[in-house]
Amino acid sequence: MVVISDTSPLTALLLAGRSDLLRSLFDRVVIPPAVQSELLRAHSALPAWIEIMAPHAIPTSVSEAGLDVGETEAIALALELHPDTLLIDERLGRRLAIRHGLPVTGLLGLLVLAKQRGLIVEVAPVVRELRDKGNCWFGHDLLVAVCEATGEIWTS
Repeated sequence: MVVISDTSPLTALLLAGRSDLLRSLFDRVVIPPAVQSELLRAHSALPAWIEIMAPHAIPTSVSEAGLDVGETEAIALALELHPDTLLIDERLGRRLAIRHGLPVTGLLGLLVLAKQRGLIVEVAPVVRELRDKGNCWFGHDLLVAVCEATGEIWTS
């Protein structure tokens, strides 16, 4: 399985010490050069298992959508590679990717998948780690819904 990641979900996983989840869920983790550059502003090095690959072309519908360069390159690369999923949290980027027919998941969806595969026991404690160490913010209603979907109860 292949995942292409945008910057924010991957940096949150790196900051929280949870990037191993990506490696366990996917055979290949691919990022475009713009995401690599954005990550290296906050991290001294990236895990060796992350592949860097540039998109060959960026469609006008993507380049003119008002996204940052990392999101733009990630979506363009996903259109070329047809990954199992595009890991992206930003609403505008997700909407554009979905309009282009790409399979999309966010950080919380990744945690649900990790629980389903037995890689984590509970979603809620990992969400707290990501919030505390990974500088993540999630809406309360979304956290309640995700926890309910996984048989858990969210308590602030």
